Amino acid sequence: MSKYENAMKLMEERCGNGNKDNLIALATIALAPNAAGNPRPAVRMVDAYYENGVFYISTGADKTKMLEIEKNNDVAIGGVDWFVAHGTAENLGWVKDEKNAEIRATMKKVFAWYDDHAGEDSPNSIVLRITLTSGTIIDNEQKYGVWKYEVDFANRTAV
Repeated sequence: MSKYENAMKLMEERCGNGNKDNLIALATIALAPNAAGNPRPAVRMVDAYYENGVFYISTGADKTKMLEIEKNNDVAIGGVDWFVAHGTAENLGWVKDEKNAEIRATMKKVFAWYDDHAGEDSPNSIVLRITLTSGTIIDNEQKYGVWKYEVDFANRTAV
C-alpha cells in the first residue's frame, strides 16, 4: 500500500467514512482585522462527518462562520484524533434541497442530535462542505510504518 492509501485508511479508521460524528476545530478568517489592521483567525468547534476527503457540517447560513467563508473560503481544521488540514469550504444550500438528500440522510443517521436541533425546515439550515486540500496526519502507534503523513488530497499523494 502507498503512503497515501495508508493515510486515508487512518482517516477512515479515526473519522469514519460516513458513519461517525466528529468534533473538529474549524478555523476561518475573521471579518474584523486585529488592532494592527491584519487579518486574524477565528476558530470554533463543530460537529462533522467525514467521507472520502470531505467533512460535512450542518449549520445556519446566517452564522458568523458562513459570513466569513463567503469572504474567504480557505479554511483550516484540526481533529482530536491527531490530524490538521487545509481545505476549501462551500455552502451546498438548504439541507432539504433534493441535491442534498444523501447528505441529509447521513446527517440524520450520524448526528444523534440532528432531528431535535438542526431546524431543517428553515431555508437557513444548510450543508457546509469542507473539501480537504492538504494536511498532516500523525500516527503515534506507527500502525502502517510511519508516524507522520504529509498529505496532498488533491493529487492523492503523501510523504
